[in-house]
Amino acid sequence: MGELVEIVDSLENKVSKLLHKLELLHKANAKLKEEVNLAKEENQLQQNVASEWEEKYNSLKMANSMLGGNTNKTEAKLKINTLIRELDVCIAKLAD
Repeated sequence: MGELVEIVDSLENKVSKLLHKLELLHKANAKLKEEVNLAKEENQLQQNVASEWEEKYNSLKMANSMLGGNTNKTEAKLKINTLIRELDVCIAKLAD
């Protein structure tokens, strides 16, 4: 009978340890999920910053091409034509 009590005590001890490990793993999992969410937010912010810089770069590139330089004149003309077409579409929509 004493051996049976020892086995039950041993099982209780092991179950207790497993429950403790499970609790620790749940906490670690929650912490990791929080870190992932923070990393996603930071990534989104970095993408927004990169997008803003790309827009600024394109604006500067267009301004430089309009200021002069034979290499960018064709590109400037194409961009102006595109803008004019977009304006025509907007005017047509407003007229409807």
